Amino acid sequence: MPHADSSHPSAPDAVLAAVEARLISTFGEPDGRAAVTFLGADRIEVLRFPQSDGLFRYATLGMSAAPMTDPTALVADPVAGPRAELVVTVRGGQDGLLRPLATLAAAPQVEGLVVAPGASLDLGDPLWPGAPFTGFLVAEPGGLVEDLELPEPAEAVRFLPLLPMTPNEAAHKRVHGAAELQERWLRHGTDLRDPQRKSVALGDA
Repeated sequence: MPHADSSHPSAPDAVLAAVEARLISTFGEPDGRAAVTFLGADRIEVLRFPQSDGLFRYATLGMSAAPMTDPTALVADPVAGPRAELVVTVRGGQDGLLRPLATLAAAPQVEGLVVAPGASLDLGDPLWPGAPFTGFLVAEPGGLVEDLELPEPAEAVRFLPLLPMTPNEAAHKRVHGAAELQERWLRHGTDLRDPQRKSVALGDA
């Protein structure tokens, strides 16, 4: 049986080493990390990066070890396909995010989910104890962390920002779309990093 060459630039260990290096070069050294293992999935780590302005970045490490595969595909390509890691920014830090983030990062392996910008990721429960949010909107990558190019035919690793959504915002997004909700946040000056913010006004035009 053929086996992966662990020294190849697109081998899982090499990819994750490069991803971690990219995160550290962008956010500085992490001050904490947690590892979670799910049945049917490789280990997912979540790294916590404190920033000088009181913000904390939480980033997954492990989701990009393999490409995300369309669940309808008959054969999964071990190299080609979209790869991603997830990043959440919260003022003051919320370590209750560690397991929900790991759960979402494992979803491509466990459930065959392909995570892409504009999608909703709903956990159904508060993202941390007392949180007003139960899910995320997946935003466009590139603003926080630059894509990490891998040797062809592997696709670049994209670092997808996750924006916490209240249940009302998630329902609004399902009807009106991601772009409309993001425009509404922008119009109302919503601080998406506030861990206790209220839903944006949804009744106005």
